[in-house]
Amino acid sequence: MAAGYKDYYKILGVERGASEKEIKQAYRKLARKYHPDVNPGDKSAEEKFKEISEAYEVLSDKDKRQKYDQFGQFWQQAGQPGAGTPPPGWEEGFQGFNFDMGQGGFEGGFGDLFDMLFGQGRTGTRTREDRRRTWTPARGRDVEYEIEVSLEEAFSGATKTFNIDGRRIEVKIPQGVKDGSRIRLAGQGEPGRGTERGDLYLIVRMRPHPRFERREDDLYTDISVPYTTAALGGEVEVQTLSGKLNMKVPSGTSTGQTFRLAGQGMPRLRGSGKGDLYARVKVTVPKTLSTRERELLSELAKLQGGK
Repeated sequence: MAAGYKDYYKILGVERGASEKEIKQAYRKLARKYHPDVNPGDKSAEEKFKEISEAYEVLSDKDKRQKYDQFGQFWQQAGQPGAGTPPPGWEEGFQGFNFDMGQGGFEGGFGDLFDMLFGQGRTGTRTREDRRRTWTPARGRDVEYEIEVSLEEAFSGATKTFNIDGRRIEVKIPQGVKDGSRIRLAGQGEPGRGTERGDLYLIVRMRPHPRFERREDDLYTDISVPYTTAALGGEVEVQTLSGKLNMKVPSGTSTGQTFRLAGQGMPRLRGSGKGDLYARVKVTVPKTLSTRERELLSELAKLQGGK
């Protein structure tokens, strides 16, 4: 194993034959543990976060992973114009390739060995100027970051501010975002090598709401209806995300009935208008009755043939 070689599989704690799903799950678990926002001021956690991000960036990309599996730490140089073909036995970053730095082989050090493997097909040592000419700029890596959004913020839209790797990021949350929505911030990813930064992708995670259940653009809520109103009919107050409104309840309404309030749901992220709000009835019966209430109910029971 060459000095400085990074075993991306070991960094993420997965086997070399791990599936894309296993790699993603391992990355998310480690990212939550070592993220700088979770470990403020902890340099070792920050370095670990960068390391696992680097590992995931390579192993989550099919082409990059294939090159990494074949060429190890020099996967980026492999396949570039002028790159040579590694000798037989090259695998997993020098595993199976033997060389002796002290017996006259590659006296120039590691750089000469690198030149031999990935040089321009010539023998000897390249000069620093040669190496400088073959250095190529690379765009910074894209970064994913999960943010929590409340239902109210998704309904009205909002501006959120947070810190990533010591940088203050401000983002506008558009109306109608859903769990799993991706918000792209161009040029807010990792720095590039002599060129522009990558992009930052914010993955929306919706915070559960105590009153409303969301299904796509529709909302569902439970409403309490007094037993007298359910029997005789009338109006009940319904709380929506934009305020309170009155809803008519017909006589004979029972628990479980659902009423649709058109246009009282979530704004559509792509398109116009809003979804609907569905109010599910829960008929409420008082736990205690006054003397008069008991008398009236007794009379009603008799009229209905009860005892």
